[in-house]
Formats: sequence, structure tokens, C-alpha cells
Amino acid sequence: MQNPVIIFGAQAIGRQVKEIFESNDVVVYGFLDDNKTLHQTELDEAIVLGATDDDGFLKLIGKKCEAFVAVDDIRLRKGIVKMLNDVRHVQPVNAIHRQALISSRASLGHGCLVDARVTVQPGVSIGNHCLIHSGATIGAESKIGQFVQVGMGSQINPGVVVEDEVFIGSGVTVVSGVTLGKGARVGAGSVVVSSVKAGDTVFGNPAQPIKN
Repeated sequence: MQNPVIIFGAQAIGRQVKEIFESNDVVVYGFLDDNKTLHQTELDEAIVLGATDDDGFLKLIGKKCEAFVAVDDIRLRKGIVKMLNDVRHVQPVNAIHRQALISSRASLGHGCLVDARVTVQPGVSIGNHCLIHSGATIGAESKIGQFVQVGMGSQINPGVVVEDEVFIGSGVTVVSGVTLGKGARVGAGSVVVSSVKAGDTVFGNPAQPIKN
């Protein structure tokens, strides 16, 4: 990647991403964040330039800069991605840590974070705008949808299907053959031994639905 990157989000994920880009000799132009108290302050030797809709900086994207959306909230992340697609006609780039191990027989979409010590095995497909945190393993032939977040140290066993917008907490184990429906949420440390319906939240060992 030759162009510098503007990072949307000056929080924890933004700091992770900045370090990954710099370890790969990619220059970070700065951050954009909607928290006005951060504007024109410095974060890890980079300036928080302005808001995520600041046209003065947005117009650089696609011409002089690339973009990465480092925002935890799915709705906000989707909104920024849609703006970049519709207004700037670009897709965010990937941030892949040097210590991640991605099989040459796996596929990866756009705008994904793949952090240190992540393992992605053969036959895996990962969609766009996913956040795969450090130490996670995605087993062979698993299918990961769009806007999925996989927490630190989680183990997705072979043949799992994770549909769009699923949140998987830290230290989760998902056994082979399970499907996690769209928008499902899995609490930290859970062991998922059966499929989870769309929109359900599960927790425990074995993971059980949490009733509202």
C-alpha cells in the first residue's frame, strides 16, 4: 500500500490498527472521530483531525489516502462504510498484523482487522468489515459473514457458519457444524455446541439463550 491511511475512530481499535499499519510501513495520516473533545489532540503521535463527516479530509480518500473504519459499534461502522462507498466510491483497506497467519487458500474481504496471532485456516471465507482480534482461530472451511466481530482468543472450529453482524466475545469456543444466525451475540468464555438463532444472545458452557 503506497498511500497513507486515515483511520475512522480514535479509540482502542483505532490504536490497534495504527500500530498494525505502521508495522507494515504504512503511514497513518491521522484519525477522524466524532468526539469533539479529541479534535486536534494527539494520539500515539498522530492527530485527531476532525469528525467522521469532515469533507475537508474525506475528499482526500480515494485520491491521496486510503481509509480504515476502526469503530466497534456495528451501526456506526456500517454508516461510515456506506458513506465511503456511496460518496467516495472506495472500500476501506484491510489491516493485517504481521504475526497473523492466513492460509493462501482462504479468502478475505475488504476493511477487515486481522490482529496478531490470528490463524485463518484453508477454505475459510471472511466477508467485508470484520474485526478478528488477537489470538483467534478460524477453522478450515468456516464461513464468516459481513461486519462480524470475533473476540480475543476465540476458537471457531472447522465448518462453522457465522452470519452477518454476529458478535463473538473473548475466549469463546464454537464447535464444528454450528451456525450462528444474523446478529447473534455470544458472551465471553461461552462454549457453543448448537446453532444459535438470528438475533439471540447466548452465554455459558454449554451456551444457552439469555431471556430478556
